Amino acid sequence: MSTDAQWQQGWYALAQQVTSPNFGPRPKGSEVDLVVIHAISLPPGEYGGPEVQALFTNCLDWEAHPYFAQIRGMQVSAHFFIRRDGALIQFVSCDDRAWHAGRSHYRGRDNCNNDSVGIELEGLDGQEFTPLQYEALSRLTAAIAQHYPIAHIAGHEHIAPGRKQDPGAGFDWHFFQATLAWPDRCFPENIFLSKSDEKKL
Repeated sequence: MSTDAQWQQGWYALAQQVTSPNFGPRPKGSEVDLVVIHAISLPPGEYGGPEVQALFTNCLDWEAHPYFAQIRGMQVSAHFFIRRDGALIQFVSCDDRAWHAGRSHYRGRDNCNNDSVGIELEGLDGQEFTPLQYEALSRLTAAIAQHYPIAHIAGHEHIAPGRKQDPGAGFDWHFFQATLAWPDRCFPENIFLSKSDEKKL
């Protein structure tokens, strides 16, 4: 499938389309040059259910689990969600602004929702992700970068430090970079330092 054929008005042809109402237009003149990686599971640490999809489509039963009281009424979305088995769901056109970043700052700009694509991995902060997820994430990121001028990739923890911790220590940035073969400058500063280097800082 050609690059052009993979995209129709910001929708990726190789993803299951489930439309979220939680989106808006990008500001005029915004350049989509950032991919933000997140981790989510509902309830936390439980996988394979419909709860994340229900949250992003405003259909979550707030009474179904005690944890949901903490997020009651939230209206959020991401452009993409990658399940543990690599299945890919798209909720918002990449031409539009999904509600995934919240208060954020990166590469000298505030409000990363304006010019980023948000990708949620089914998982838990600090826990490992599956080989199938890395495969799907790398393929998706490369496809996004062929269609949009992506120059940066960061985790939610990098654009909202102190407020967010995902995808966390369980995400293998070295492996992800190797699958894309992208230079260090595309990733958060100091992310590839060794532990000994970190101690010297």
